[in-house]
Amino acid sequence: MKRILTAVTASLLAAALTTGVAHADKTKVGFVYVGPIGDLGWTYRHDIGRLAIEKEFGDKVETTYLENVPEGAEAVKSITQLAETGHDIIFTTSFGFMDPTNEVAAQYPDVKFEHATGFKRDTDNVSTFSARFYEGRAVQGLIAAKTTKTNKIGYIASFPIPEVVRGINAFQTELAKHNPDAVVDVKWVFTWFDPAKEAEAAQAFVDAGADIIVQHTDSPAAMAIAEKNEGVYAFGQASNMSRFGDTSHLVSIVDNWDSYYVDRVAAVMDGSWSQSDTWWGLSKDGQGNGVGMVEMADYGNMSDELKAEAMALEAALRSGERHALPCPIYKQDGELAEDCAAGEKHLKDFPTLVSMDWYVKGIEGSLPK
Repeated sequence: MKRILTAVTASLLAAALTTGVAHADKTKVGFVYVGPIGDLGWTYRHDIGRLAIEKEFGDKVETTYLENVPEGAEAVKSITQLAETGHDIIFTTSFGFMDPTNEVAAQYPDVKFEHATGFKRDTDNVSTFSARFYEGRAVQGLIAAKTTKTNKIGYIASFPIPEVVRGINAFQTELAKHNPDAVVDVKWVFTWFDPAKEAEAAQAFVDAGADIIVQHTDSPAAMAIAEKNEGVYAFGQASNMSRFGDTSHLVSIVDNWDSYYVDRVAAVMDGSWSQSDTWWGLSKDGQGNGVGMVEMADYGNMSDELKAEAMALEAALRSGERHALPCPIYKQDGELAEDCAAGEKHLKDFPTLVSMDWYVKGIEGSLPK
């Protein structure tokens, strides 16, 4: 299909030329964000990764970001804009950008595309990457099991995609192991970033008796609600949210994209970039080596004994001694998961975890489809 420059794209190209910066002089790196860089969660951490690229390569690179890009047709326009303006590699950082990324990549074979949390790689210039956030959820499940007094836990979930479902299941699996009386109530808010909606969901859980709030959304609103309610605790998501919960913050799962982004840009620069699908967890290789994409930040508001136990589980997950979803795993209806029935030690990445669309036993309610 013939490429047609929009007026906006043309003006951006003209602006680039007038700065006197020739494309050959710099590697141009683009980012497409689903939220604002000030969300203090998901997008904020991706932008920290962008800044790590600038720090590593200095004036050898030029980075660009587009924030608050809706998932869908608008994403096609934004990704195309970056491709048309000479970007060598483009990172698209939300699950809903998967189809738009592949659509644009097919039209720009000389541009490298990296899609976060997806699984489609329709052309050889598209790679995918995702963190094993569910490892952190297992640690949170342990802490929640031994912290709750009411045995009611509220889980604010964004969208029913595999990434989010994996986290819920890992949390429930570890929770039930240590406190089978605890009940997880999942509320789907169908947004990544809406502080008012997130706060409303958190308060509804508190009003219903929950004393632990878990979130897979991007703002610190839920943590702030926990802080306002004595005896309620919460976990931070995507970034360290301890500053919003002096008396309520237990631990945050922090996304660390820095080394991955630096590695992939370096590969473009030296010509070694190739298509891949990358999953890093608490360690890079799942055996304790290298800086992974998942960190646990600021254990607090718990006994020294519980902190030590949680950190020991974190270490076991990092080294590969433990898996966050070990067999036997039973589905919500009581059926043994296929991987476990086949003799596996834990749920397999492919196809089970990458496409997970079912709850484990113990989760109440039905999973939206």
